[in-house]
Amino acid sequence: MPLGKLREMVGGPAPVPAFNVIQVEHAEAIAAAAEETGAPVVLQISQNAVRYHGSLRPIGAAVLSVAAAATTPIAVHLDHATSEELVREAVELGFGSVMFDASALPHDENVARTAEVVRWCHEAGVGVEAELGEIGGKDGVHAPGARTDPDDAAAYVEATAVDFLAVAVGSSHAMLSRDAQLDFELIALLHKAVPVPLVLHGSSGVADENLAAAVRAGMWKINIATQLNKHFTAGVRTALDDDPALVDPRRYLGAGREAVSAEAARLIRVLKG
Repeated sequence: MPLGKLREMVGGPAPVPAFNVIQVEHAEAIAAAAEETGAPVVLQISQNAVRYHGSLRPIGAAVLSVAAAATTPIAVHLDHATSEELVREAVELGFGSVMFDASALPHDENVARTAEVVRWCHEAGVGVEAELGEIGGKDGVHAPGARTDPDDAAAYVEATAVDFLAVAVGSSHAMLSRDAQLDFELIALLHKAVPVPLVLHGSSGVADENLAAAVRAGMWKINIATQLNKHFTAGVRTALDDDPALVDPRRYLGAGREAVSAEAARLIRVLKG
């Protein structure tokens, strides 16, 4: 399978977990989990992570390198980009797919700008994820109770020609607890109405059994970030607590990497059923 071809992965016989990368240890850990389980995964870099690093190229090149070295199919994806310039940079670097998030804009502008991004991304052979409905807790833009209307979603996909659609069904970004209440009936209706794969954002706030139920109801790409960061931080904290004299970052970052790999593998198995 060609590197980064998310369109060839999503909609297949199993859901595709999409894990957010902040630093190279995340990418290495997730790739190891993919190798262990034999499951395809997505490594995705958000616009916020790009801002943390100062630019996309260094972390993007590192993640592309990790993906290329894996024997299990791994796609590299740009997550929640609001800037067309950043999308273009990701395409030029070799990302196979991007999310262009114009959901904070008025509807007509969202449609027009997304359709234009889709046009030139498709010319480059790159898939595009977008968002119509709001997803709770994203930088104060989205209301936690937001829901995507199936008819609106179908019309949006037709107007923009996006390849994947992120929908609001009860999850919320950056949740530390895993008690989000998903609307499974709505997921099923969206799955029936929308002709492209559905994406669940804010999946860290969803309990294991509900993630599995969301997949059964029709979700295909499952975005997970905070849950892995919780495990990374716990691994680092334990390593430092166990050895107060520890100064070698390879040892405590290595502990965080191992914790992320174990949790990513566990979540992959949850989603595979």
